[in-house]
Amino acid sequence: MDYAHLLQQSFEAAVRAADPAAVMAAHLPPPDGRRTWVVGAGKAAASMAQALEAVWNGPLPLQGLVVTRHAHRVRTRDIEVIEAGHPLPDAAGVAASADILRLAGSLSSQDRLIVLLSGGGSSLLSLPATGISLEEYRQLTQSLLRGGVPIGEFNIVRKHLSATQGGRLAAATRAAVWALIISDVPGDDLSAIASGPCSPDASTYADALQILTHWNIDVPAGIHAHLRAGARGDIAETPKPGDPCFARSHTRIIASARASLAAAARLLNQAGVEVTNLGDAVTGEAADVARSQAAWARARRALRKAGAVPQALLSGGECTVTVRGAGRGGRCSEFLLQLYAELNGTPDVYALACDTDGIDGTQDNAGAAFSPATHALAQARGLDPRDHLQRNDSYSFFEALGQLIVTGPTRTNVNDYRCVLVV
Repeated sequence: MDYAHLLQQSFEAAVRAADPAAVMAAHLPPPDGRRTWVVGAGKAAASMAQALEAVWNGPLPLQGLVVTRHAHRVRTRDIEVIEAGHPLPDAAGVAASADILRLAGSLSSQDRLIVLLSGGGSSLLSLPATGISLEEYRQLTQSLLRGGVPIGEFNIVRKHLSATQGGRLAAATRAAVWALIISDVPGDDLSAIASGPCSPDASTYADALQILTHWNIDVPAGIHAHLRAGARGDIAETPKPGDPCFARSHTRIIASARASLAAAARLLNQAGVEVTNLGDAVTGEAADVARSQAAWARARRALRKAGAVPQALLSGGECTVTVRGAGRGGRCSEFLLQLYAELNGTPDVYALACDTDGIDGTQDNAGAAFSPATHALAQARGLDPRDHLQRNDSYSFFEALGQLIVTGPTRTNVNDYRCVLVV
């Protein structure tokens, strides 16, 4: 069997399970005579809008706009699509977010607002609160990205700097809200996906300040002043659980990492592979997760008997990378290179790590893969994985071996997909 191809197929199965076109129809609000407006943000926002238009059966046409990452646009009929910067917010995203907030605020209680949200929405729906400049917001985002801050804590900070997130979009409208969500967050925490524009937020300004202090993040003066004012009570908190604005909100998870991992597991099982699925909440430093999974692979390899069925370890969730070097690479490639280095040529092990959105960090690859043949090839080309790890240069390592996985934007996002296979 071509196990390298099987790994690629398992990743493709995970992505297909999160395709908006495959899941949208089952989650539509019941049709009625109300005007229905659509807004949204995320890497899948445009494809979600397209899928919604394809199956919409309401008596009135849809109207509205969504914002997605550059190069993620698809053709839509009535819903406007705007492209903007990710992971660093830009002026286009701020302008689109302002338009979305104004549209939501203009609706009456007789209207309905469908909100399409997916991973990436935290950056793309970044409308900084009054008194915070875009440049300050970008500077802080860059520091948080490079500082290895876990995504849940990252989003707590963002919710307290935003005019749209942390439930504020739902609070801004009188319309009935129907939020359709593709989840890239472990456990499908609604308050964390796209930083929860339509969900109650239990965190506080004080929590945001504590996170920044804990991770020793350099905070621009305007942002620090804003958070301190919020902690003093001078600025209103995000809407909390029980706020009346959420009584008119309905939220549906339409695709998730959990469902995508299950789809990949079914494909592997059908190919005769025994699967251990760790779930969608495997987080932490990419290097630490790799060391743990390398230990699993070595143990399985040592215990294997002749004729035993292949075994695979699946995991999802967003790892972090504390950047210390000037190389290229995202968290999936970093994980994979650390795994490769830890295994150090252990026979009969294949592995793949890719982001389901098709973009590993800020690079042009979804991730990378290696096979038992990789060790000899790397040695022949004089490639030292430890040297590349010190420079955070996983992209160059796998590029030199021709083992990057390049899919282009998948226009969905249920976070990272990792598979380690012992044959």
